Amino acid sequence: MQVQPRYNPLDPSPFFDDDRSARPAIPDTVARGHLHTDELLYTGKVNGALAETFPFPITRQDLQRGKERFNIYCSPCHGSLGDGQGMIVQRGFSAPPSYHIDRLRQAPPGHFFDVITNGYGRMYSYASRVNPEDRWRIVAYIRALQLSQSAGLEDVPAAERKKLEESKP
Repeated sequence: MQVQPRYNPLDPSPFFDDDRSARPAIPDTVARGHLHTDELLYTGKVNGALAETFPFPITRQDLQRGKERFNIYCSPCHGSLGDGQGMIVQRGFSAPPSYHIDRLRQAPPGHFFDVITNGYGRMYSYASRVNPEDRWRIVAYIRALQLSQSAGLEDVPAAERKKLEESKP
């Protein structure tokens, strides 16, 4: 059993009519675990257009996971506030755009997912490093960062606003 007849990859084989030992994939074959039928979840698009919504409801746990993934993969360049002043900028590399500029505040969530997935400009793709669900969680966290930097008192819920006003010196 220790020595079994086998073919090395791409060895010739007289067994098959085309003399190849490596068999071509059957058309439309999908590897186990790779059937991506949810266009929104896997591409960030709906009917080819960038998505305006998230593919699943975002919870507090999703935001916490998004923050964790953001701090690992994004903050070295984009900074912990999303202002484009990460560690690489301090080391002399060019700064990425701040998430707080109007163009990116108005961009749909699908834009950020697409950039994380495919890369953009000097940023390379993170598709092989970050799974699709975590990419969406990072996008949700980016939205939270954007809100945190441009929120006003009127954005605070009434009950919390009252507590803040009462605590003023």
